[in-house]
Amino acid sequence: MMGEEPASYTRETEMSSDAGSDEELPAPMEEGSRNGSIRKGCDPCCQTQRSKLQHRRARINQQINKEMRMRAGAENLFRATTNNKVKETVALELSFVNSNLQLLKEELEELNSNMEVYQTESESINVPMIPLGLKETKDVDLTVPLKDFICEHYGEDGSLFEKEIKEFMELRQAMRTPSRNQAGLELLVEYYNQLYYLDQRFFPPHRNLGVHFHWYDSLTGVPSCQRALAFEKGSVLFNVAALYTQIGARQDRSATAGIDRAIDAFQRAAGAFHYLKENFSNAPSLDMSGPSLCMLVRLMIAQVQECVFERVTLTTQDTHFTSQLQVAQEAARVSDVYSLVLQTMTQPMVKDYVPFSWASMVQVKAEHFRALSHYYAAVALCNHTQSVQDEDCDEETEKFFLQFHVTTPAKPTLSQVLREPEERRKLGKAHLRRAVIRHEEAMRVHSMCKILRKMDILQEVLSFTHKRSLDKYSEMDQEDDFDETAEAPEIHSQSHQKPDIITPNFFMVSVTDIFQRLVGVLITFIGGEMMGTLMTMARLLLCARQGPLSVFCARARWGPVRVVCLQRGEGCLGLTLRGDSPVLVAGVVPGGCAEEAGLREGDYIVAVDGEDCKWAKHGEVVHLLKSGGDRGVELSVITLHTHDAQVERRSAMLSPSGDKENARQRSMGGAKGQSSASLLNWNRKKNRDGGGVTKRLGSTFSLPFGNLRDSESMY
Repeated sequence: MMGEEPASYTRETEMSSDAGSDEELPAPMEEGSRNGSIRKGCDPCCQTQRSKLQHRRARINQQINKEMRMRAGAENLFRATTNNKVKETVALELSFVNSNLQLLKEELEELNSNMEVYQTESESINVPMIPLGLKETKDVDLTVPLKDFICEHYGEDGSLFEKEIKEFMELRQAMRTPSRNQAGLELLVEYYNQLYYLDQRFFPPHRNLGVHFHWYDSLTGVPSCQRALAFEKGSVLFNVAALYTQIGARQDRSATAGIDRAIDAFQRAAGAFHYLKENFSNAPSLDMSGPSLCMLVRLMIAQVQECVFERVTLTTQDTHFTSQLQVAQEAARVSDVYSLVLQTMTQPMVKDYVPFSWASMVQVKAEHFRALSHYYAAVALCNHTQSVQDEDCDEETEKFFLQFHVTTPAKPTLSQVLREPEERRKLGKAHLRRAVIRHEEAMRVHSMCKILRKMDILQEVLSFTHKRSLDKYSEMDQEDDFDETAEAPEIHSQSHQKPDIITPNFFMVSVTDIFQRLVGVLITFIGGEMMGTLMTMARLLLCARQGPLSVFCARARWGPVRVVCLQRGEGCLGLTLRGDSPVLVAGVVPGGCAEEAGLREGDYIVAVDGEDCKWAKHGEVVHLLKSGGDRGVELSVITLHTHDAQVERRSAMLSPSGDKENARQRSMGGAKGQSSASLLNWNRKKNRDGGGVTKRLGSTFSLPFGNLRDSESMY
C-alpha cells in the first residue's frame, strides 16, 4: 500500500461503479459547445438491481477497510507490548477481527459472483457468462492541490480556475457510475483521456501533489492507495474492460446479431485487460497483477469461443454428417480453452484469489462442452444411416472423419465404421456414454457450489442436456446387445473462427483539455477510428510543434514573466524570431535594441502589448511587432531554465513510462543553451513528417496545431 513501489506505465500511451439504469443516455452534445464534458453517469440513487448490488458492495468495501485498519493496529500493539495480559487480550481481539474479515470477504465474494444480475433478460436458455463488477473508488478532492500548483508553478491565481477544477471533479464523479452501454464506455474513456492532460499539467516527475487515489479490489474489496496518477489510469482502464464484460453478458444470444455483439464486447474486454497487463507495472491490488490479468484475458477468450460455438449451432440447420462433426469439434474447442482457464486459475498466485464460484463455473463449462462434443459426434454417427457411397463427397467425408479423432483405433478401422451401420452405432453409443459421464461430472461440480446452485438457468441447461444424452443413449441401447461398450476416443478440437484481442480505442471520444485556459491552448483530438498503432497519438502530439502544452506544463521550469520594452532603432529591433505557438527568440543582434532592452536568445514571447500570444502563429506575432511603429512595443517573455530542462530530459529517458517518442517530446523545450541550428533542423523534420496531417478512414484532416512550416524572421 503506502510502502509499495508506485504504480507506473511501462509504455504510456499519449492519450491518454456500476449502478443505475442501462438505458440512461447522456444529453446530446450541442454543436460547437466547449463547456467541458456533458456526459453524466447514472443516478446512484436509482434503485435498480445493479445499483442495489453496487451499494451493498460499497458498504462491504468500507467495512473491510475498517476491519483491516483495526487488524493493523492490533498487530502493531501485539508486537510492541511486553505485557502478557495485554498480548492475550490483543490476540483475542485479532481472532474476532479475522473472523469478521473472513465473513465480509465471503459476503463480497457472493456479491461479485452474482452473475444473474448481468445476464440478458431474454427468455432463451443459454449458459450464463462470467462478468466483472467495477472497481470502487473514494472521492478525491483536487481543489486545493490544483489551486496551489497553479499558483506556485504557473504563477496564476488558482481561484480563477475553480470552474475547470469543478468540471474535472464532476467528470470523475460521473465515471464512478457509468451506464452499461456505449455511453458508459465513452464516459470512462473520456475521463481516461483527460487524465493525460492532468498528468502533463500538474504531475511533474520529480514531485507529487500529495493527492492519494483510493481504489478497492474488484473481487476481494481490499483497499489500495497510491499517489501515482498511473494507478488512477490503470483502475479506469480496468473498469473499461469490466464494463465490456457486463455488456457482453447482457446480450441476447438467441440470435446471431446478439451473439456477434457479445463476441465483440468480450474481445474488447480481453484487449483492455491485455493492454493493462503489458503497460501497467507495480500493481498495488491483486486484480491488476500480471497473473490475474492473464487469467482474465484467457477467460474472455474462452467466452468468445463459447459464443462462436453458439453461433455455429444456431446457423447449422442441416444434419449432414460433416456438419455435425464440425459442431462437435467446436464444442471440443470450447472445452479446451475453458480447461486452460481452469489451469490458470489453479496457479499459486491466483488460486486463493479467484472466487470459488468462478473456478466452479469454469470447470462446469469445461465438462459441459466436452459432453456436448461427444453428443454431437454420436448424433452424426447414429443419424448417418446411409453408406458413404451414397454421398456426393465420399472422399472428402472419409478424409474429414479420419482427422476427427485425436487417436485412431486399431479395430475397427474408421473406413469400416463409415461403411458399416452397426460399427457406426457402436462408436456412436461409446460417444454417448462419454457424454453422459461428462454431463454427470458437470452436474456434480455444479452441486458443490452454493452460488451456482442458486442459478436456475444454469441448472436448467445442465439438466436438459443431460436428459437429452440419456434419452439418445437409451434409444441406441438394444436388448440383445451384450457387447461391452468401447471407449470412445477423444475428439480433435477445431474452430472456424479464432478469437481476436481488440486493443482499446482511445480515439472513440472527442476530448478537449479542460484546463486549456491555463495557457490559452486548444488541442482537440478528433474522435473516430484512426489508422495505425497506439503510438499514433505520440506522433501527433510531437507534430504539434511542442506547443504551449509542452512548454507550459508541469515538466517544464521557467523563470518569471519579464516585461521588455523595445524601441525601434534605425529601422530594426535587432532580434530573430523562429517558429510559432509560442514564438521563440532565436537570436539577438549584439548591441541592438533587443539586447539593450534585456531580451535574450531562447526567450519565448507570451504577450505583445498585453495581448496573449502563447498560441499565436509566427505571422501574427510579426504583425503585432510591426504595428507598434516608432513608439515601440512591450513584450512579455519567459525563459526555460537549462538545468531543469536537462533534468527533465534525463528523467524522461530513464522513466519506465517514457518511450523514445515521450523522451523526445519532453526533452524538446527550446532551452537557453540550445543552438539555433538544432531548432531549425527539428522544424524541418516536422515539415517532412507531413505538417501534422494524418489519415482517418481513407481521408485526411488537419489537427488544429497551427502552422508547422519553418518560419524565421529578422527585425
